[in-house]
Amino acid sequence: MPTFQAISSTTHADKRWKRYDSYAFAAHDALAPLVAQELPRAVLHLPIAFVAQDGQFTPVAVLGIQPGQNLFVAPEGRWLAAYTPAAYRAYPFALANLPDGQQVLAFDTDSGLLTEGEGEPFFDADGRPAQAVQNILGFLTQVQANRELTQRICKALADHQLLQAWPITVNGDGGERQVEGLYRIDEAALNALAAESLKALQEAGALPTVYSQLLSMQHLPLLGQLAQAQAQAQRKAAQALPTTPSGELDLSFLSNNGTFSFGAR
Repeated sequence: MPTFQAISSTTHADKRWKRYDSYAFAAHDALAPLVAQELPRAVLHLPIAFVAQDGQFTPVAVLGIQPGQNLFVAPEGRWLAAYTPAAYRAYPFALANLPDGQQVLAFDTDSGLLTEGEGEPFFDADGRPAQAVQNILGFLTQVQANRELTQRICKALADHQLLQAWPITVNGDGGERQVEGLYRIDEAALNALAAESLKALQEAGALPTVYSQLLSMQHLPLLGQLAQAQAQAQRKAAQALPTTPSGELDLSFLSNNGTFSFGAR
């Protein structure tokens, strides 16, 4: 579990941080939250669903077929899709809420990326946040603002009864596996909407979310393919796996006709 500490000049003035070079921190995430702004890009590479949390719905990237397993993280920590959810791109930084309700930038002290010497500074020579830290704060602030819009969009979808339970059956290495707790757009209900309801969804900015989720379902078979490929890799763990000329592990068998590109965002 991450341990986030609010960044302050008194605590972090003489400390530095390193950028992550592995997605091992996300290896146990079967789902990743998404915001509306990123859906048009996420739909090109990842299956998208909705989940119910605290009485409201939120869109998520479906990354695994069982809890605690992210099929899009390769054994050596590489990200296997050509799009990385915004939820991961600022790691090990995050926005945190103080007891008084104020929101501040925080750092995961359990990430192993907080250092005393090497890496990038949190603050510049004048005691101001370093430019890289300012950029990360700006990115997280933008994502948070869009998350509020995303919540309003999901409420509009629920109010118009457009979300239905989506039990998924995926053919993995051990045969069929059931994935429950997900929701999808009810296409029949969408097609039956009155003109005024459709107009209301358009004004709420909900239609791109609707079509993104529907189109993303074409990627669902990838989960089964990745599950089979990673199970195959595990069975070969005791054997010598093929390597590239540079000596790196060759996982090209996980590609799917160009759908995936290793290390890309």
